[in-house]
Amino acid sequence: MVRIDDLWLSRGVNAILKGVSLTVARGSVTALLGPSGAGKSTLLRCVNALETYDRGLIHVDDLLIGCEKRGDQYFRLGERVLSRQRAEIGMVFQSFNLFPHMTVLENIIGAPIRVRGQGRAEAIAHARDLLRKVGLSEKEHAFPKQLSGGQQQRIAIARSLAMRPKLMLFDEPTSALDPHLVGEVLHVIRDLAKGGMTMMIVTHEVQFAREVADRVAVMVDGQIAECGPAAAVLSNPQDARVRAFLSRTLRPDA
Repeated sequence: MVRIDDLWLSRGVNAILKGVSLTVARGSVTALLGPSGAGKSTLLRCVNALETYDRGLIHVDDLLIGCEKRGDQYFRLGERVLSRQRAEIGMVFQSFNLFPHMTVLENIIGAPIRVRGQGRAEAIAHARDLLRKVGLSEKEHAFPKQLSGGQQQRIAIARSLAMRPKLMLFDEPTSALDPHLVGEVLHVIRDLAKGGMTMMIVTHEVQFAREVADRVAVMVDGQIAECGPAAAVLSNPQDARVRAFLSRTLRPDA
């Protein structure tokens, strides 16, 4: 589903991504771990064409993302084409980004109607099905300010799923939540994994990555230091930098 080849990105003199290559199989879950500043969120934003990278290629479902080839050169796509590409890729951020003046239902149906051209009745029916899946059917007429942080993040997930994406990207979806609200969001993501949704998840929840991810990629200093089956990487890392990171992160009982 996802193929990233030799991706490089710099901001000024600072190299953020340094030759990152990664594949994500269809229907699998890949967790991106690593210390702050390692480039994890930037990599996700590149996959969704929200960042302009310097060199390398990204394919999602065999479609070249963010650029097109003309002769021997690659050129950045126009915003209209980029928007069509992003419509196939759902992304959930740390902040919930719900429209405060819209109800929960209106937040969910807006993009399918405007971008997909979906009929209102069909969009509402799908939205209500998604609200059932995230456990918030009773909140369809509520406004975001009336919801807890965990509930808002679950609505943000439902809103992304309403576009019927091929791929879901999660950028530390629980980092802005109080600890007692984290579990309800992780439960929704677990259910998506069981349903076969292809996902890339940037998370600091190492135990969650162990439970839900098929593969783990640990990034250090703009590079993938180690990538492999979740159990192998998290239980017996081969790279010294990964061992150091996990020793600082894992709880004693993890």
